[in-house]
Amino acid sequence: QVQLVESGGGLLQPGGSLRLSCAVSGSISSPYTMGWYRQAPGKQRELVASITSGGTTRYADFVKGRFTISRDTAKKTVYLQMNSLKPEDTAAYYCKASAGRQGDYWGQGTQVTVSS
Repeated sequence: QVQLVESGGGLLQPGGSLRLSCAVSGSISSPYTMGWYRQAPGKQRELVASITSGGTTRYADFVKGRFTISRDTAKKTVYLQMNSLKPEDTAAYYCKASAGRQGDYWGQGTQVTVSS
């Protein structure tokens, strides 16, 4: 059974930095793409960033230059380094593993709140 567990969320002031982690446990088929999504209250879940097994990254326009996604394949862990955080970045952040025919898996989410 594949499980994803996020960690690293918290409360911080505008301009601060935070690093989220998402660890994959269980047997997951390679290659698989990892992604970070977020969902603010009353809004749809949206893609923040993704990274393929080959290391190709993709970012939403609203985080370009501020967030960096990376992965440690050996540890089956993906990271999201978030810098220059803004109040509008406040949301629940979810990681997702897309493993082709095996399917998609989601973590339970971690809350990030940016407020002065």
